[in-house]
Amino acid sequence: MERRLAEIPTEEWNDLNTDLSPREYVMSYLQHSFPVQLYEPFSDGEGNVSSRPVFRDGQPVESREAVSRRDAMIEHLAGLPPVPGALDQIVQHFGTEMVAEVTGRSRRIVRKGEGPAARLTVENRAPSANLAETQAFMDDGKRILVFSDAGGTGRSYHAELSARNQRLRVHYLLEPGWKADTAIQGLGRTNRTNQAQPPLFRPIATDVKAEKRFLSTIARRLDTLGAITRGQRQTGGQGLFRPEDNLESPYARAALRQLYLLLVRGKVEGCSLERFETATGLKLMDSNGIKDELPPITTFLNRLLALTIELQGILFTAFEQLLDAKVEGAMAAGIYDLGLETLKAESFAVTDRQVIYSHPGTGAETRLLTITERRRNTPLLLDAALDELDDPRAVLLVNSRSGRAAVQVPTTSIMLDDGEIERRVRLIRPMEAFSMSLRMMSDTLWVEADRNTFGAAWSAEVADVPEFSDATLHVVSGLLLPVWKRLPQDETRVYRLQTDDGERIIGRRVSAAWAANATMSGASSLTPDQAYTALLDGRTVLDLAEGLQLRRSRVMGANRIELTGFSEAMRERLRAWGLFSEIISWKLRFFVPVAANGTEILGKLLAVYPISRITEREAA
Repeated sequence: MERRLAEIPTEEWNDLNTDLSPREYVMSYLQHSFPVQLYEPFSDGEGNVSSRPVFRDGQPVESREAVSRRDAMIEHLAGLPPVPGALDQIVQHFGTEMVAEVTGRSRRIVRKGEGPAARLTVENRAPSANLAETQAFMDDGKRILVFSDAGGTGRSYHAELSARNQRLRVHYLLEPGWKADTAIQGLGRTNRTNQAQPPLFRPIATDVKAEKRFLSTIARRLDTLGAITRGQRQTGGQGLFRPEDNLESPYARAALRQLYLLLVRGKVEGCSLERFETATGLKLMDSNGIKDELPPITTFLNRLLALTIELQGILFTAFEQLLDAKVEGAMAAGIYDLGLETLKAESFAVTDRQVIYSHPGTGAETRLLTITERRRNTPLLLDAALDELDDPRAVLLVNSRSGRAAVQVPTTSIMLDDGEIERRVRLIRPMEAFSMSLRMMSDTLWVEADRNTFGAAWSAEVADVPEFSDATLHVVSGLLLPVWKRLPQDETRVYRLQTDDGERIIGRRVSAAWAANATMSGASSLTPDQAYTALLDGRTVLDLAEGLQLRRSRVMGANRIELTGFSEAMRERLRAWGLFSEIISWKLRFFVPVAANGTEILGKLLAVYPISRITEREAA
């Protein structure tokens, strides 16, 4: 801007009618760097075909086709309308009376007037402008704040309790850069102590898929920085990025290898193996088949930047679908590592303490704590559910058997390991939301409903939701190292929480089955309430007398408590106790209702068929 203004007389600065974009630098780059030299093929002494530049009378020969393409590109660029920088666009669109700019600029281009009479003028800024602009934003005089690295050092823009502007901040990260510590410094300007509410962070990316490579670098470095400096991964990134935003994680590497295999098999639609290898220069095959050492994730991401927009979209979409499937699978299995995780609830109360190990030398103890967790239920209200109809693809549903209501909305597809694309929808319910395959929807009892029927069913469900829901947690805390091998190895996550009495607890969470076996209390100590809670948790399997077994099953997108091992003679008795049956895939299955009377029905079952053994799901 400064170089361009230096070419314009100062008397014209009050009514600029010139292009302030760096157009000539791009044109100069094309003019001098676009490859126009003619090449010819030749064969060396061993018969290998290669290419070499053509010279005539000692001068390089230009390719007419290349020159024509270069000139056409320069002409096309010269005819495009100017694109101002992001900062100028924001200031000129919203106006200086709305935007507080805290940067290092001593002058800027602003828009004066409205409509056809609008004109661009140069505005000088005093050295104290940053202080005045910051105060205007904190006093709610200006609703929008734009700050740079220069304007973010040593200042606070959070919803401070003593400030007039305590509105929710939506912090857009427009230019993340490459330095994780700089990103943390900038993000920390709007998320500080003594604030009315924390901000919402919004990283910005265009629809050029490979651009996510830059956000991925920041996400990975923030995670690493958080793990090193704070002892927990999510602190460094402040929850800004999702797990799938880190494109260099173990899940991303596994997804990339799966993508390579699909490319070799020809399962990636729109990109054959030959096209991939030609465009990226990466070789996946050798004389023995697929290579043992495939290109690493960093090389793959860097090569994406050089591809056409169309090919970027094909490859990155396939890669993202595989990555989403890997991350979702790890989360569903409970093996996704989040580092040290803080549990939050309305109330935590320790109801039982048992020492399961004492160190003979120091007397340090390993304790098994039984904690009652109380959460406040916040069901989605009817108005919020109907707001989903703003998407024309949303559908109101009611289950013809149970009478439950749901809103079906589109969601992302995932790519299966065999390369097949699984189309999915998301069902939003008053207390949950889950995704399921579009093919499975035809096998369910969800049917489309009108607004009145849907509203009545939804409101009835919301009315039945209690204010609070209680759950039982089992946490092993204290001295963990001597008993580490005894703890479940499928999930090694560490949790921390603070009880109502102010006690701070850090430890490993275990299932009810592990807790019952660790205390040698026997299976009979489980009450129907405890058994019901343990079964819904999904990690506990109860073996009953006469070969019966209870476990959690996922049926038609919902969690159920299923009874297996029953005989023909038990059918009527089980129905009389309140269990319900369904024929699924031509097989009779019995379930304990997941409802208010579920504990009572489970108690009747356990009174006749007592628990003989409690096992972990993985061990079973």
